[in-house]
Amino acid sequence: MGIWAYMTSSNLVHLLDVLIIWFLLYKVITFVEGTRALQILFGVGAIILIKVVAWYTGLVVVSWLMDQLITWAPIALVVIFQQEIRRGLENLGRRLTVRRHHIDNEQARELIKGLDMALEYMSKRRIGALITVNGKDTLEEYIKTGITLDAKVTGQLLINIFIPNTPLHDGAVIINNDRIAVAAAYLPLSESTRIPKELGTRHRAAVGISEATDAVTVVVSEETGEISITQRGDLLRNMDRDSYLNFFEKQWIDPVGKKSKKSLLGQLFRGKKL
Repeated sequence: MGIWAYMTSSNLVHLLDVLIIWFLLYKVITFVEGTRALQILFGVGAIILIKVVAWYTGLVVVSWLMDQLITWAPIALVVIFQQEIRRGLENLGRRLTVRRHHIDNEQARELIKGLDMALEYMSKRRIGALITVNGKDTLEEYIKTGITLDAKVTGQLLINIFIPNTPLHDGAVIINNDRIAVAAAYLPLSESTRIPKELGTRHRAAVGISEATDAVTVVVSEETGEISITQRGDLLRNMDRDSYLNFFEKQWIDPVGKKSKKSLLGQLFRGKKL
């Protein structure tokens, strides 16, 4: 009985070990999916495969060359993947830090109202805009790159910020805890190969911040007036008014206190009392 218990325990440990390795491999592949790093990983896998084949078939010189590559590979990978490693460690650190409380429904409705007014105006007139709204992850690193405003979110202010050739129009507005923290902020540019080539720097910055944090970012294209939203690496394009209002509601309105869509939109956008 003792031997059986030991063997069972040992098998479970080995199974757990294998599952953890597979999980880590899966996370690494999903993390680098759509980037140049995935191609490099495939190249590393090819080197390992060649080494195994060379060893099995007795190709001594090829096997020795592969050994040298594998020996120096860790140093090379650190140099090649320095940006990806940094981003991964930053994401891990953010998950371990204390996170902010969610804004209440009244604040969320005011935020949605301001965004809606600005997006409608800028989209029709093809005024380019980049607006990031924080989630649970901190945006302090990016807030430091902008010009401090610390202002209430209103449609009029957002429109004025992004009017072309004004001092603050170039860069991103960051909304932090229901207030416009900064304008003209710099966001990290994504290196994803999945971003359509016709999209410019604003969209690449929007995807970049969504890869680094859980923030919601809204982009208005100055070429077409198209409204796009990014979150957690996903890019949602061609968002009409109903689509982005529904998205914002799901993100920021507490379902427990949420009223019907008809009632909410009527109260929020037709001036009725709550």
